[in-house]
Amino acid sequence: MSDSASFPPVTWPDPAREAAFAGWLASIAERHGLQPATLRPASADASFRRYLRVDAAGGSRIVMDAPPDKEDCKPFVKVAALLAAAGLYVPRVLEWDEPQGFMLLDDLGTQTMIEVVDAQQPRANLPLYMRAVDALVDWQKASRPGVLPPYDQALLARELALFPDWYLAQHKGLTLTDAQRNTLDAQFRLIVERNLAAPSVYVHRDFMPRNLMIPRDPAEPRLGVLDFQDAVYGPITYDIACLMRDAFLSWDEEFVLDVTVRYWQKAQKAGLPVDSDFGEFYRAVEWMGLQRHLKVAGIFARLTLRDGKPKYLADAPRFIAYIRATAARYRELAPLARLIDEVEGSAAATGFAFGRV
Repeated sequence: MSDSASFPPVTWPDPAREAAFAGWLASIAERHGLQPATLRPASADASFRRYLRVDAAGGSRIVMDAPPDKEDCKPFVKVAALLAAAGLYVPRVLEWDEPQGFMLLDDLGTQTMIEVVDAQQPRANLPLYMRAVDALVDWQKASRPGVLPPYDQALLARELALFPDWYLAQHKGLTLTDAQRNTLDAQFRLIVERNLAAPSVYVHRDFMPRNLMIPRDPAEPRLGVLDFQDAVYGPITYDIACLMRDAFLSWDEEFVLDVTVRYWQKAQKAGLPVDSDFGEFYRAVEWMGLQRHLKVAGIFARLTLRDGKPKYLADAPRFIAYIRATAARYRELAPLARLIDEVEGSAAATGFAFGRV
């Protein structure tokens, strides 16, 4: 039996929701062998969701608290089923009170991939990254059109708009000139056009080491996959760009290329629609990564300024460096490179160190 006094308290700003939760947990406790007194925080989310951990017979379970007026859990449940059917290691939904936004899930463990990588020894992490690549290929092999929302022109453009709206206007306090605005609009149209040229598959949309779990069972070869509720059907380049150009972790280009080419080879063998020329595929991945990092800059500014989560913006130099590296590499993106230099107020970074500049 666990000592409940050793657990940090779970706080509830809304007493009515706290009472509703206590009633729900009590109603399912016996069925799942739960010990409600052991409830404690598990992790926070960049959204309005949060995760709690509770001891149970034979281990522990995760509880999702997702206020239904702020979070729709239906995509989570749908994508969890798709991932499981594709053979990925994901939490099962054991209970779901849809009207109240409470869910009981499998507990995949306490250690994320980012917690075990050796940032100083890239090659030492290759086996771990290949497990991530295997999960990604299995996910993409299961792709079917018409199942998930499309990652279309409208969504890509809406995401890019976060950069001027939140990073530049709100965080930097800048008002773009008409010329700067026209430059940004033209560059964004080009980025969207290039990204939509890639074939479509299932896209996790946040496939990175913070959302991949080290299984408790050392005999389990698969990494656990979390935070998948925003999955869409879109460019095959997105998730590998996300994995290797991480918002929280940087690698030199040699390691990025090594893992990306290994993914590309596995994708080819699996019959996935990657370009037959690796150079062309890698360029497409870079353009996709550029879209993601412009979006992430805006999201992290919004998380800080609107949602009171300042830790995210601390990583701003990393993704501004990604943006600069890619914009400097392609002649068509020279106007974007100049604009970034103008708004950041410093000369362009040299080299392509993917965040180590």
